[in-house]
Amino acid sequence: MATVAIYSLKGGVGKTTLAVNLAWCSATLSARRTLLWDLDAQAGATYLTGASPAGRDQAQAVFTRDVAPEKLVRHTAFERLDLIAADTSLRGLDLLFHELDKKKRLAKLLAALDKAYDRVLLDCPPGLTETSEQVMRAADLIVVPVIPSPLSTRAFEEVAQHLDRKGGKAGKAPLMPVHALVDRRRKLHAAALEAHPDWPVIPMASVVESMAARRMPVGAFAPRSAGAQAFAALWQAIERRLAGKKG
Repeated sequence: MATVAIYSLKGGVGKTTLAVNLAWCSATLSARRTLLWDLDAQAGATYLTGASPAGRDQAQAVFTRDVAPEKLVRHTAFERLDLIAADTSLRGLDLLFHELDKKKRLAKLLAALDKAYDRVLLDCPPGLTETSEQVMRAADLIVVPVIPSPLSTRAFEEVAQHLDRKGGKAGKAPLMPVHALVDRRRKLHAAALEAHPDWPVIPMASVVESMAARRMPVGAFAPRSAGAQAFAALWQAIERRLAGKKG
């Protein structure tokens, strides 16, 4: 099993959209047994997969071991794609991790799911927090969406510097920056893409925005669209990175 975290220091960069579409690509295009774990109290990934919130504060209870993670797994409408839903109890997750003082609690919970899944994707809340520290220790790869703007690029650089300072203590999962919400007609975006031509690109598109109304991944309702093809290409790049890490 490989764990891929979709994480950003900033909010509003398309993180949840990325997580949901990549999870679908894993399950459908790569035929992987896939789990999407929504760690964000806003429950965006839960909503976009057509599910309801976890309810009764179960989402946080898994970290205190009051509920086993496999008990929270629910099937989605998509073959091979399961979900651990979020709820508002995750608002206190950072404080809980601080009080538990267990630096690898998330990693150990994921290890318990190892035989059930080939890929786990984590939709992470924004910020450098106790939760992000757990994620950095647990992930095999951290995918970071970056809007082509100075502030978003600066946020990515802060994360990279943070991991460098942590060194081996944080698990040193490799970062994979992705240009997200890209409009090539904008000079600022075009310049950012020229500066980092090796970064994958996810375009800004109305078909991606319509996910919220349809509550399903782009590939499920518009497989031939440029957005769906961009997510598929990104997933293929992720699989290559995971294969290289394993090797």
